[in-house]
Amino acid sequence: MNNKRLFVGNLPFSITEDALRDLFAKAGKVVSVKIITDKFSGRSKGFAFVEFETEEEAAKAIEMYNEQEFEGRKIVVNVAKPMEDRPQRDFGGRDDRRGGGGGGYRGGRN
Repeated sequence: MNNKRLFVGNLPFSITEDALRDLFAKAGKVVSVKIITDKFSGRSKGFAFVEFETEEEAAKAIEMYNEQEFEGRKIVVNVAKPMEDRPQRDFGGRDDRRGGGGGGYRGGRN
């Protein structure tokens, strides 16, 4: 199991990957930082993944930063769970292949 990759949640939306890397570098050698963003707006979703070179460094980062205040927010830091296959979501919308519609002007009454 890879305990070198951490989930970091409740981040300020303004944080950059460089700032997050600088913060976590105090715990050890950071291999990668990825802030998760909304695919449509590009805006941060308020969480990220930080990977360390060793499990010991990752454990130190959890100890140093979990439940600590950062830029006015209490951040959450823990071991990232492996990504699982998620079922395709069904939003219960209507099937647009049926056509239909209706509406429009149908004439007035006399």
